[in-house]
Amino acid sequence: MSDTNMRIDGPALWADLLETARFGGTPKGGIRRLTLSEEDRQVRDWFASACEKLGCRVEVDSMGNMFARRAGQDDTLPPITMGSHLDTQPTGGKFDGILGVLGGLAVLRALESSGYETRHPLEVINWTNEEGARFSPPMMCSGVFAGVFDEQEVLDKRDRAGARFGDALEAIGYRGETRCGERPLAAYFELHIEQGPVLEAESRVIGAVSGVQGMRWFEVSLTGRDAHAGSTPMAMRCDALLTAASMIEAVAALARAHGSAALGTVGLIENRPNSSNVVPGEVFFTVDLRHPDDAVLARMEEDLRARFERIAAGSGTVMTLTRIWDAPAVHFDPRCIEMVAEAAREAGYDPRPIVSGPGHDAAYLARVAPTAMIFVPCRDGLSHNEAESITEEEAEAGANVLLGAVLRADRLL
Repeated sequence: MSDTNMRIDGPALWADLLETARFGGTPKGGIRRLTLSEEDRQVRDWFASACEKLGCRVEVDSMGNMFARRAGQDDTLPPITMGSHLDTQPTGGKFDGILGVLGGLAVLRALESSGYETRHPLEVINWTNEEGARFSPPMMCSGVFAGVFDEQEVLDKRDRAGARFGDALEAIGYRGETRCGERPLAAYFELHIEQGPVLEAESRVIGAVSGVQGMRWFEVSLTGRDAHAGSTPMAMRCDALLTAASMIEAVAALARAHGSAALGTVGLIENRPNSSNVVPGEVFFTVDLRHPDDAVLARMEEDLRARFERIAAGSGTVMTLTRIWDAPAVHFDPRCIEMVAEAAREAGYDPRPIVSGPGHDAAYLARVAPTAMIFVPCRDGLSHNEAESITEEEAEAGANVLLGAVLRADRLL
């Protein structure tokens, strides 16, 4: 069979997506599969078993990243890789991340069933802790692989309950011996749902992703004074939650002030002592700023700090503002982007050039290997939500484009 006639098995891919949704499945039809949890271990075991049944060798590195390898005609060549992640948000959907992993599995299955041998070895990768929902920052272990983060510092990270990352990784049995980052890659392709509304609004099936916008994350701690709600006059209060409310409004205001491409979000907040008749004395919250232009993003951070300092000074609270993550804008490899576009056109789709708003493991892989991404639509642009939804046809289309791009890379790289 020629590579131009090869297609992935769409129903088998869809069955895999539904099967893996039971690991951490929620009553509302979503998934809660936090990284390094028991549910994460279960889906990792399933993935490893599925790859081994195809004759792949599965290896795990020191950060828990999984590599399922199908040998090539010249196994000394660096592999062409595909992948994404298996972890989810606390109220995540069935397709975010895992579509890229199972789409890669579908590619290997198509090659195996047709008896086609690639020149390069191929690998499907599951990156640990892409979401950053339990351990922050996100894309943590692809970041270690690319040399962005120090391995020991990541192993020592703790979640909000105090659990250490390295201990949690050991507990689920997925800390390998190979040092993270020592594997060479010929190229990396990541299939993902768009997580936004553009493709659906334009009735496009495939997005050829040119890069990822820049983003910065911050942690904010406010210290006021606990006081009795019934006996403390309003003028004599030092209310940390009220201060936080003004700051949250300021995040939205500064995003609007920096143009239509600017985004600002407060997604996590903790209030203490969190009692109905106590004026709050302590608040912790996070801020997420994003923009495609790194210079604008830097100005947004300056604006954030200035606004927060004014608000804190006016309220009498003590503020600590710490930037915990800085991911500059990423531009993917033009050759790999064109491979995606050509594969889409060959499959009968008109690829839509698009920039990713969310971050992805591909953003860090682009530092160490030629990289590109493929987007497919998601209903109403909804993601990080239990109602996240795509169609079987869209999943199949994305995986077929992934197959076409990988085969082009095998010929040309």
